[in-house]
Formats: sequence, structure tokens, C-alpha cells
Amino acid sequence: MKQIIQSFKTGETILEEVPAPQIRRGYVLIKTSRTLVSLGTERMLVEFGRANLLQKAMQQPDRVKQVIGKIKTEGLRPTLQAVFNKLGQPLPLGYCNVGTVVAVGDGVTGFAIGDRVVSNGQHAEYVCIPKNLVAHIPDHVSDECAAFTVIGSIGLQGIRLCDPKIGETVVVVGLGLIGLITAELLIANGCRVIGIDLDANKVALANKKGIIGINPGEGTDPVKLVNSLTDNTGADGVIITASAKTDEIIAQAAKMSRKRGKIILVGVIGLNISRADFYEKELTFQVSCSYGPGRYDDNYEKEGIDYPLPFVRWTEQRNFTAILDMMNRGRLDVASLITERVPLAEFGKIYNNIGNRDAIASILEYPENSNPAETVKITDGTFAPGKGGIGIIGAGNFTSMTMLPALSAIGAPIYSIASAAGVTGTTLAKKYKIGQSTTDYKSMLGDPAIDLIMITTRHNEHAGMVVESLKAGKHVFVEKPLAIDRKGLEQIMKVYDGSKTLTVGFNRRFSPHAVQIKKAVGDAPMNVIATMNAGMIPANVWVHDMLVGGGRIIGEACHYMDLITYLTGSKIKAVCMNAMGVNPQTNTDNASILLQYENGSTGVINYFANGSKDYSKERIEVYSQERTIISDNFQLTTGYGTRNFSKLKTNLDKGHNSQFRLLVDRVKNGGGALIPFDEIVNTTLAGFAAIESLKTREWVTIN
Repeated sequence: MKQIIQSFKTGETILEEVPAPQIRRGYVLIKTSRTLVSLGTERMLVEFGRANLLQKAMQQPDRVKQVIGKIKTEGLRPTLQAVFNKLGQPLPLGYCNVGTVVAVGDGVTGFAIGDRVVSNGQHAEYVCIPKNLVAHIPDHVSDECAAFTVIGSIGLQGIRLCDPKIGETVVVVGLGLIGLITAELLIANGCRVIGIDLDANKVALANKKGIIGINPGEGTDPVKLVNSLTDNTGADGVIITASAKTDEIIAQAAKMSRKRGKIILVGVIGLNISRADFYEKELTFQVSCSYGPGRYDDNYEKEGIDYPLPFVRWTEQRNFTAILDMMNRGRLDVASLITERVPLAEFGKIYNNIGNRDAIASILEYPENSNPAETVKITDGTFAPGKGGIGIIGAGNFTSMTMLPALSAIGAPIYSIASAAGVTGTTLAKKYKIGQSTTDYKSMLGDPAIDLIMITTRHNEHAGMVVESLKAGKHVFVEKPLAIDRKGLEQIMKVYDGSKTLTVGFNRRFSPHAVQIKKAVGDAPMNVIATMNAGMIPANVWVHDMLVGGGRIIGEACHYMDLITYLTGSKIKAVCMNAMGVNPQTNTDNASILLQYENGSTGVINYFANGSKDYSKERIEVYSQERTIISDNFQLTTGYGTRNFSKLKTNLDKGHNSQFRLLVDRVKNGGGALIPFDEIVNTTLAGFAAIESLKTREWVTIN
């Protein structure tokens, strides 16, 4: 299928051939008929992509600070690799989609195949959208008018926050697409509306709709005009839908407001606020969040958990429905806003000159006959069965920043890559000359050209995909953790028979620093302290969700459990974890974990998320027989009291390259497991035991 994407690296806007998305539980698969180009939002994205590196940096000073901090702790080269990788990730454009339902996922009610619907889907021939971001289109609303629904909901949410009453005066600053719709909705609400814009054509269109349109560029003082029209009382509310860097807009909004008036920001402007302006009038200022309640809440958007109507009257989806109802009853006229209709294949007419367009609304029209293929061929290379061909499931940051560069460096034969949406997988396939891109990972399992499956998806999918891959007779690499619960681990243990290689991404044992420590210390019992200055991850990120990510102890601290197991040459027999906080019970990312090993060694893992980013991220200390070895961030390892070893200094090397090189060699040429299966199981159980210890406040023995 075809999809419009924006490259932040080259600045190009591309109509890309990508695999069509697959239907998923809780989602609706839609064949697109029309999409609306949000010229304001999409222009900002396109212009950012076309800017050079210096211009990009000037637009994002906070990101520049993060980059400088990363250079200090991890070095210049890995930091630049991370930056260029981020810029190399394409952005799918669009969020105003209309089409017909062609498939309904499990758990979805209220939608059927053939329904006409709107969604926040992208500019793509097929989109797969969570059910709470989809709404039915009334029979009397055309597809191209329905395409304005999401944009209209953005304006409607700003109005709901302003809460205007019949007869009140509301000023709309910025008469672009959102501004004009906002103003028309306010008129339908019984308000007197004053619209402000520097574009004479938009002001003229506003006047035709009953809006009092003014253009400050023609000499009109907006503050004086608003005051004169309100008997010097001032506007009851000001809704700012403009996009500008100046602070003048917020200053004027305050000056034209009445005492205790409301100012709502829907657009993007400078926000150096004068305290005096707001203090004297006791003004209320609020930023509106997109389409309404539910936005950026994964439980609502992705999991389909609706807010109860008696308590949250207007959610995203209910705002969509309200806009469609206004169109259906003739209270909202969006057809007059359409400037042009462009076939999808001619998208360049819109995007090639998007920064200098006078258009208000551009509609993209989609072909009725399109190919929803779930696999797209990228190269013409052939792969012989059973010769180490690789299939990758997952196209996230780890795949793009770490795995693919390492595999590419050793010439690994990658046949296929699967990603949920298809865009990132296709981009990586083209960059690394991978045979094909797909959204159907199951197609890899029966493909004889694929010998090794590499899994880098979200943690809750690991166990199931490992089981499927092993049953299909494939070698398997899975990024940590192997499983996030005992059920998943037990399923793997039932199907694993040792005939194929199963490797978990415990890469640190393959670092030259870990190898040197083990060589210098030998097999004597030891004390190991591993400190991970992990850094804070926001609480709403999926890693913290025990049902999806398993939490950071199971999902990340397992690295150090495996590393200490490697260094001691022994397995863990008991675990005790203590966490910071008044009463942590099920999850934490600030904890100290004590490990007892079968050979008498002990381990301490300090996993902290509350440290400074300026300090090293990882530190390993080993104490044994009057010898001490300190490894700092896998860059510098120093021995004290050790024979034939004093210091090892390298660039940041956590062992990824070595692990992938050894893995590819084993798959091609045979050999034993890189990590013994019983150690992988032991480490996985130790992660579960740590969480159990947190609940019981006791040592937990591993069986």
C-alpha cells in the first residue's frame, strides 16, 4: 500500500510503498477514501525536516542539552550514532482519516465491516486504529466533509475548556483551519465571535460566516477593537489557534480580556507572560490537549478502556461524534473551507511547496482499488534455505541503533524484517538492504529461507514468539527478558529441546571488560557489586506496566543478574530485594537486590532511576582474594592487586557486537549455546524472585 512519510534526515516528503497493517485485538482496520492535510501542523513537520542540523538544534535547545550530557557519559561516537538514528526514523504524516471498515479485531463492538468511519489515521491507503479513536459517519455527511472531524475536535476541546455562554464575546486568534472551525462552532453556541488573522483571504471568509474578522496588518488595533465592541468590558474568552513564535499574541490576549476572563491556547506561541496583565484581571490561562479527554492515555486509546460518560461527558471519541452531528444537522459548514482536492499519487502538489501555500484545506483522494499486501519486497537477493538467513521481528530503537548496525558490519544475511505499522521496518529494510518488509511476522515462521528469528518486540510478546519460533524449527534470539511471568517461562521450557539455539540478549557477559574481569579473577568465590544509574523513565511508559513491560527489574536488572552469574561461574540460589519508598509492593526502579550464589559468591545489584545523568551509567566492582577490579561504564576497567592485568580502556563496549558475531557464526556453523539454557532460566527466575521478595519482604529461594 502507499503511505506518505516525512524524513527528518533528508527533509523529503515521500509516498512510500509499505506493507499494509494487520488487524489487531481492540483495533479496526480501515480502507481509506479521503484524508485531510492539516497544513499548519504538517507544514511545521516538513519545514523541520528540511532544516539543516544547526537549525534543528536551535529549534530544540532541550534536546541539545541531552545530547551534550550523553556525550559526557557515553562518548561522542555512540551519541552521534543515536542522534543520526533518531533523525533517520521517518514520521508518518496525517491524522484526519475517513474510510470504510474492512476488518474488526477481537474485543471490538459497535463496528462492522462496511461501516463508514472517521479516525485519527494517517495518510495511508489502509490504517489500523484503536476502537476509541474511531467514530461512525452519519449518512448525510460526505467523506470529504467527515475528514474535518479530528481537526474540528481540536477546536471543540478548546471551546469546552473556555466554557462560553450564550451572548458572550469570544475572540479567536488565528483563522487557519482550526480557527475558522472553532469560530463557527462558537457562533452555533450563541456567541459573538471576533476573529483575528493577518491573511486577508481568511478574514474575508470569516466575515462570510458571520464572524467579525479583522486584520491587524491593515492598521486595526485588535485590543482597541475588542474593547470598543464590548463597551470596554473586554472579551469573555480568547481562544488562540495561531502558530507563531512571538509573545505579542499572549500579551494582546490578556489586554483584550475582561476581568476574570479565560484564555485558552490551542496553537503554539511564545509564552513569556506578563504577570501584571494576568494579576490585575485574575485571568485564567489553560493549554488545550488535542482532541479531548483520553488523549495520550494508553488505557483509553490503546487498551480501549472508556471513561464512564456520567463522569467524563466528552472524550476524544465523543467529541468526534459531536462534530459529525453538527455537520449532519447543518450547524457546521466545512465544505466551504476546501481549497483543493488532490489524488494521492499527486501529493507533491501539496507538500512540495507547503510553506508558501494560500490553501486552507487540502483533501487527498485515494484510489478505490488498492493492494493491501502485508509483505513488500525490497531487494532482489535470494536466500538459500538453512544457510543462516535471518528474520527480525520488531523495528524499534534497539533494532535500528544496535542490532542492525552490528549485523550489517559482519555481513549477516537478513532476509526479512517485521514491524507493526510497516513504515519503520520498510525504512530499515531499505537502509540495510534487507530482502523484504512485512507486517505479518508469522510469515517468517514457515519460510525455509529463514533459519534464525530475532525478536525485539515489547516484553509481553517475547515468550509467545519464542515458543512459536521454536515450534517452527528456528534458531531464536530474543532481547531480554525471556519472559515476564512464570507461565511464559514454563511454556518455553516445555518446547525447548536443545536442537536449536536459544539466546537471550544478555550482552554484557560478551563485553571485553567482562571477559577480562573473569580471566583476571578466575573461579574463586567473590563479591560483586553492580550499579546501574538507569535514569528516570516516565511512569506512563509501557516498560513500567507489569503486564506489558514486566517492570524495570524483570526487564532490565536481569542484565546484571546474568553478568554476575557469568563472572562467578555459578547460579543464583536466593534473592532479596529492598526498594526505596514507603510501601512498594509490586514494582520499582529504585532498588537494591541481594543475590546468594551456589558457590558461596554474593552479588549486589543497585538499580537506581534517581541519579544524575552526568554520572556514569554502569559500574561493576569485583572483590576476591585481596584483589579488586573496577569497571566504569564498559569503557575503563582497572585491576588492583591483580597479576598480569592492570587496565583495559576501550570505546563504550557493552558486548553487543561480540554477541551477534558469535550468534551468527553458531547458527551458520553449529556449536553449543552461547549462554547455557539453565543459566537463562535461572536468571529469569531470579527476576521473578526479586519481585516476590519485594512483596513478602523475605529472601526467596529459587527452585
